[in-house]
Amino acid sequence: MDLKLLEDLLALADARSFVRAAEKRNATHPAFGRRIRALEVWAGTPLVDRRQNPLQLTPAGKTLLAQAQTVVLGMRQTRQHLSAKTNQAGHAMRLGTGRTLARTVVADWLVQLAKPKGPLFERPVEVRTGSMSTMSEMMESREVDLVCCYEHPAMSVKLSAQRFKHLTLVQDKLVPVSKTTVQGQPLHTLESGPLIAYGAALSLSALLASHGHAHSIDAQARTRYVCDSADAIQEYALKGLGLAWLPWSMVAANCKRGTLVALGKRSDQVHFEVRLYRRITRQSAEIEAVWAAADK
Repeated sequence: MDLKLLEDLLALADARSFVRAAEKRNATHPAFGRRIRALEVWAGTPLVDRRQNPLQLTPAGKTLLAQAQTVVLGMRQTRQHLSAKTNQAGHAMRLGTGRTLARTVVADWLVQLAKPKGPLFERPVEVRTGSMSTMSEMMESREVDLVCCYEHPAMSVKLSAQRFKHLTLVQDKLVPVSKTTVQGQPLHTLESGPLIAYGAALSLSALLASHGHAHSIDAQARTRYVCDSADAIQEYALKGLGLAWLPWSMVAANCKRGTLVALGKRSDQVHFEVRLYRRITRQSAEIEAVWAAADK
């Protein structure tokens, strides 16, 4: 039995929708559906009544759900206990973040923290990536010490203000960019160029969808490619497959070199924050030092 399948069942029981549960578990709808069916094969009986809307678990599903809650909670508490002992022994600081942030803002921030007088000089760091909902769950279950994530009205992290606090690490923005021609002009226009869009599993997808709705952009008709990797989307833009809204922290160097060009005006950009979250209660000396460095 894969623990991930039990976690899928918990997500499905909470969301009561395959689509929303798949997003929460950072999986595509078909892949998530296959995992639930695999769990049903293991159980030897249907676990979900798919005729209901919103869907309901069958009696067998409810029985397994109760056991899944016990098993998953027990495993998380065990991991929390082991992680706490590891941290007390002076091992890695655990940071949860998204895949795109891990290679942009977080990478730059870690460089500063790892300098000779920084709080993480010659200290190990464990960076875990996933969806915003996954990071929130890991923070709640103490599987990570800090969470770095996007903040915008279209995609706000769900962590209680009574238990967690945050600060803004940087301000960033999504900028529409296109490959340049040999004459240095944009290969695609903002008004009619083919779009490269984010897959629904990425947090930036919700942010861009909100912007498109507010500015009457017919994204559905113009979208040529959809991908769940911002790195791949950047590569597609560099190869001229279309225009894409990408984080400025990711494409600034390309725009400076002239391989990409920013399109439109400031109103065509999507501004957002990158926030750092921690627990309100006192943490280890190392975490406190990292927080103090970020709060300058």
